Amino acid sequence: MKNFLHLLSVAGLSLLASNSFAQNAASPYKVLDTVQVMGSGGIDYVYADNDARRVYVPRGSQTYVFGLDDHKPMGVITNISGRGVAVDSKSHHGFASSNPIGMFDTETMQKIKSIEVQGRPDGILFEPFSGRVLIFSHVAPSITMIDPKEGSVLGTIEVGGAMEQAQSDGAGKLYVAVEDEKKIAVVDMKTFKLITKYDLGSTAGETAGLGFDVKNHLLFAMCSGPNVCVVMNADDGKVLTTLPIGNGSDGGGFNPNTMEAFSSQRDGTLTIIKESSPTSFAVEQTVQTKSGCKTCSLDSKNNRIVTICTERAPQAAGEAPPADGGGRRGGRGGGPGNLDVLWVGR
Repeated sequence: MKNFLHLLSVAGLSLLASNSFAQNAASPYKVLDTVQVMGSGGIDYVYADNDARRVYVPRGSQTYVFGLDDHKPMGVITNISGRGVAVDSKSHHGFASSNPIGMFDTETMQKIKSIEVQGRPDGILFEPFSGRVLIFSHVAPSITMIDPKEGSVLGTIEVGGAMEQAQSDGAGKLYVAVEDEKKIAVVDMKTFKLITKYDLGSTAGETAGLGFDVKNHLLFAMCSGPNVCVVMNADDGKVLTTLPIGNGSDGGGFNPNTMEAFSSQRDGTLTIIKESSPTSFAVEQTVQTKSGCKTCSLDSKNNRIVTICTERAPQAAGEAPPADGGGRRGGRGGGPGNLDVLWVGR
């Protein structure tokens, strides 16, 4: 009888745990926390360093650093700015995509040097197969490769078109969103040459954000004008489906822990797409964030999405607005105001 009661108790606890997990999995995403710091200058990408548990946000002439777990401001890297940041965990060197490229020490948060490059740098990625930092440009050269230890330029790869967000399979293939061509470029990181470009189809808009399910070889291209996510096979470029997203996507990703793709939009929405199987996809939720939160990054430990925007400081009575748009939500304006860092999760 005692053993029976023990088994019954264990079964009950297992059922409660199962129900709790199911309820948690079914609970909606929401903004869990917002951190604000004053500053000036435009923003573009946000980068979550999951190894060192930090968040990097370039703004104006500096880069802000936050704790990925406690969300607290950790400091500012002065004289380092650009569109986005990539970090090599082995050398503890970080890089900001600007012209010139800014190189810094992630431990001391001090600038090391500037690296002269050509083109118009935008996206940036530490590519694990080659062990190189890749700078993606809107004009030639398309991709500039940098040695993360020495900070030297190792070469370039010509792809053509305006390069945006990229994803690596970690095994020698790189996928890059080609914004103006509405295509995904496939690059061989063994030979450092373009393999092909996948056409996103007539229903796709300009693509900037890119999510990648490495296990199932699926790409999620986030497009604007029309505002859709194009899901395609990464091996052959076959389009599997097209799903609606919010207006003005400029960033996306995929969380293998939850099997969800996500896209952040300028209109203040975050679209969550559920992959139920390698052939079944649906928009799971549209989360309200803040206007201008158009780029994002994934905290893979806590299954949270980090997104950013700016808010212009209130103007004094009779004061004219800044000529450049002054950090208004949705733009890269350089006026003073809040930098908002949002953590979205369940």
